[in-house]
Amino acid sequence: MKRTFPLIIAAVAGYVMVVAYFMPALQQVREDAEEWFNILAAIAMILGGASILGMHLRKVSDRRAGWGFSVVTLLGFLVTLYVGLFKVGVPPMPEYPDRAWTGEYIAQGSALWWSFEYIIYPITATMFALLAFYVASAAFRAFRAKNLEAMLLLGTAFVILLGRSYAGTLLTGWYAEEYPNLTLPGLTDMIMGVFNTAGQRAVMIGIALGIAATSLKILLGIDRSYLGSRNG
Repeated sequence: MKRTFPLIIAAVAGYVMVVAYFMPALQQVREDAEEWFNILAAIAMILGGASILGMHLRKVSDRRAGWGFSVVTLLGFLVTLYVGLFKVGVPPMPEYPDRAWTGEYIAQGSALWWSFEYIIYPITATMFALLAFYVASAAFRAFRAKNLEAMLLLGTAFVILLGRSYAGTLLTGWYAEEYPNLTLPGLTDMIMGVFNTAGQRAVMIGIALGIAATSLKILLGIDRSYLGSRNG
């Protein structure tokens, strides 16, 4: 039953969600299933938090390599959890001035808002700023014109880079009125609007087919990876 019962639950829930999408009479069942999904997601978040605590506490206790980063992770997790749950610094709503917990948990001026505004957002911006240098380094290695495909990639990247900057307008602006589509900005718009869009749609169609195939495997009990590696 440890394997059969979860398979039955997954199959029944999946079939109900699919059938309810096409049958209005089962819409209430679908909505109830979605509510249960939210409840299970909340429980999963609690289990995930407990797992993070246990893993990093063991790392700190054993003094394994990088245990200092685990200390920072634990402190950040516990402080954020505390100020979020207890709404530290949250001003009350104007309708209920005598009830401190009535305000929005991330209202401006609260401790959680302060942590997002002055810690998380700057750290995120710094991380993506550093990623720009890694992207530039990877592009330099990838755009070496060793063959025809690499030359096409290099030429396309060069056109889009110039077309998205003022340099493209400056270099090709003298014939923009007669041949607007042949300017660097015009070529950039054509590449992004035609070739790039076609590629994105092909990728999305492939993803949709993959999702459908994986869903059928789960509903039919062929894919059992969610039961653990030993039950695959």
